[in-house]
Amino acid sequence: MEDVLALYKQPYDEKHPVVCMDESSKQHLRETRQKLPMEPGKPERYDTEYERNGTSNLFIFFEPLRGWRRIDVTARRTAEDWALQIKKLVDEDYPDAKKIRLVMDNLNTHVGASLYKAFEPKEARRLLDKLEFHYTPKHGSWLNMAEIEFSLLSRQCMNDRMNDRDYLTQEVTAWVNNRNSIKSEMKWRFATEDARIKLKHLYPTL
Repeated sequence: MEDVLALYKQPYDEKHPVVCMDESSKQHLRETRQKLPMEPGKPERYDTEYERNGTSNLFIFFEPLRGWRRIDVTARRTAEDWALQIKKLVDEDYPDAKKIRLVMDNLNTHVGASLYKAFEPKEARRLLDKLEFHYTPKHGSWLNMAEIEFSLLSRQCMNDRMNDRDYLTQEVTAWVNNRNSIKSEMKWRFATEDARIKLKHLYPTL
């Protein structure tokens, strides 16, 4: 925990960026009846019945000190899918970085072995050499600021029924573009001293 909190206190360093990543899923719900359009004094109305239309996965990479984020909507969330996202992070998002300090939870796909599943050993090693993994503790995924960004996305963008992946991608892309255009940053205010008091149960007893 203190490892992650210490990262958040460090000044911005474009050669050693602190990037938070997370994953989430979204169920697609298709309307079974025509919506009633908005009228003066009445909001848009739709029937409570719907038809399930599969799910999509969302990968988010969020650099809080720069106010930048990327969200990709995918069909799956396998180890290979994660590895492809990491390659994009290294080669396209941060090609000039010396070391990307990546904050994430302990999902079983979030490991170097996933890169070896997706790529030849030499390529996997190249990518790993550009990364420094920082895991949030068990039951402490809320320390990952990407999870907070996902919460904002859910409230501001995904309240509506997303009937398919194309529509979800369109809405998420518009939201990301807007947030990036204003460089919406996030500053972490929860200090290590606070953690020792409020989260005493997570610290070992000596």
